[in-house]
Amino acid sequence: MISIDNRSRVPIYEQLIIGFKVQIINGVLLPDEKLPSVRQLAQELTINPNTIQKAYRELEYLGYTYSVPGKGSFVNTIQNEMNKERIQMLTETLNKTVKELLFLGLTKEEIIQAIESMEVNHHDDTTE
Repeated sequence: MISIDNRSRVPIYEQLIIGFKVQIINGVLLPDEKLPSVRQLAQELTINPNTIQKAYRELEYLGYTYSVPGKGSFVNTIQNEMNKERIQMLTETLNKTVKELLFLGLTKEEIIQAIESMEVNHHDDTTE
């Protein structure tokens, strides 16, 4: 299932969110599949149920899950609408980052070069 690194600087609830997101995106957890109950997962991972509840709330807020009162949390169907919202959010973050890089003295060309080198690295990863 999900492993937690207690020595990590990443908060436990964020590790849970990342773990569930990866499983949902990779199809390990399928749409409408029930997530473990808060109590069950707290016992399995020996962590505070409030931490799990916080992660479940965030997953629902992000659109990865939905809850049914009295039944639990379930995997949501990843929809194009959710992707559009995520793309918009990331684009806003990118805009802020680019503006900050420009403010710190990088040129537009240097930023473009950095992006192009990322694309090259990404393509190299897929061909191996």
